[in-house]
Amino acid sequence: MRERKYRAFVKQCNKMIYSENSYPKGNSDYRFVASEDHKKGLGVEYFTSRTEYVNQYGGVVLLPDWRVFTDEEAPVTEYTGLKDKNGREIWEGDIRKDSLGRIFKVVFYDDLAAFYGEHPGGLIQSLADCGPDSEYLGTVYENPDLLEAAE
Repeated sequence: MRERKYRAFVKQCNKMIYSENSYPKGNSDYRFVASEDHKKGLGVEYFTSRTEYVNQYGGVVLLPDWRVFTDEEAPVTEYTGLKDKNGREIWEGDIRKDSLGRIFKVVFYDDLAAFYGEHPGGLIQSLADCGPDSEYLGTVYENPDLLEAAE
């Protein structure tokens, strides 16, 4: 069974965040939350301020005020469970180069319940076939120009 890990590209600050480093475990203003309103059933929230509350013992507690990002503002992607030839984790949304020098992006097809390598020319391969020998180039969020150049 593959390890479940998630990441999201927060467009507002041009930053990739990872579930294992999110609030409260990591020193982060972001957290992943279960939500039926999001495509993957998982969304991202952040806080910019804290509100002071008095607890039942009279102590003051500062709690974060959370705001939910939409899927468009912070698309969530998933770890595929595979690693490439350099031992780097392969994630949905990665842009990679296969052993033949062809550039592809990693996608998840809901109807097939599997990860695939999708090449700009239309070729689609099982990620199990093209992923392990591939090399990381960037992500579709941070480096979309890599895919455009490959077309």
